[in-house]
Amino acid sequence: MRAFLVGLIFIIASLLLSGVGFLLLPFVFVLGFLIRIVLSIVFILLCIWLLGRLIIFVFEMLFKGKKKRDEL
Repeated sequence: MRAFLVGLIFIIASLLLSGVGFLLLPFVFVLGFLIRIVLSIVFILLCIWLLGRLIIFVFEMLFKGKKKRDEL
């Protein structure tokens, strides 16, 4: 009788957990969509920042090179 009750409790617990998982499925989809949007925005901001750093680096190299030519 004990084995029957343990098996029954296990089946009920499995059904409850799968039901909760099924109900949380839309939340997981929305969360995945939001994470995709956030990561896209972060990637765009990182690209803009890297472009700015590259432009500053190029201008510094050009002006430092110009100062060295003027000194000679």
